[in-house]
Amino acid sequence: MRKIKAVIFDMDGTLLDTLDDLAAAVNHALGKLGRDALPRERVGRFVGNGVKKLVERALFYTERGTADGEGVPEMFDECLALFEAYYKAHSENTRLYDGIEEMLDALRERGIKTAVVTNKFDEGAQILKAKLLPNVDCVVGTTDDIRPKPATDGVERALGIIGVNAADAVFVGDGETDIATARNAGLPVVAVTWGFRDREVLECLKPDCMIDSPDGLLPALEEEGLA
Repeated sequence: MRKIKAVIFDMDGTLLDTLDDLAAAVNHALGKLGRDALPRERVGRFVGNGVKKLVERALFYTERGTADGEGVPEMFDECLALFEAYYKAHSENTRLYDGIEEMLDALRERGIKTAVVTNKFDEGAQILKAKLLPNVDCVVGTTDDIRPKPATDGVERALGIIGVNAADAVFVGDGETDIATARNAGLPVVAVTWGFRDREVLECLKPDCMIDSPDGLLPALEEEGLA
């Protein structure tokens, strides 16, 4: 049985609890545009497909009462600019989930490389890497050349940076987009239940395995014969 050489993680809802800062940025932008603020939990349901989709869903919801809509919502460009400016300047409430640092240390002790692929814009992702994830081997966010997940651009870029083949890696994430990304890239996928999606939602997506806490990752990989 092969042993993995790398674990690729999602960022928001997997390694980092970013929801307070995301909700604050969304509500700042909405408030500037005269829209009502959204509850933290509602914003969490809109996370997972990148900043543009988050802003789009927030605008549609405050306009129509549903996050779904066709086309570009009214005031989208202005709202996106307000969100990005505020979010870049405010990450004071973002933190590692409990147990993440120890999990990353345990992987490094096994000689397993770690990378992050996120739908955050790359500039913001690199700020969070420097602040909270300095020992992760690389972080890849979205750019003009890196499409958001579930496209595999970020996974391919991360694997190239750390020098690992897709056949020797596993993806870990907390939502539908992460599971789809892993499948598109041909990677086994571990779903985590402490993020932005409920266990019931994740179970319906049938990941290769699920874990309820960071200290469950290595045992899960060992059980699958991957570590």
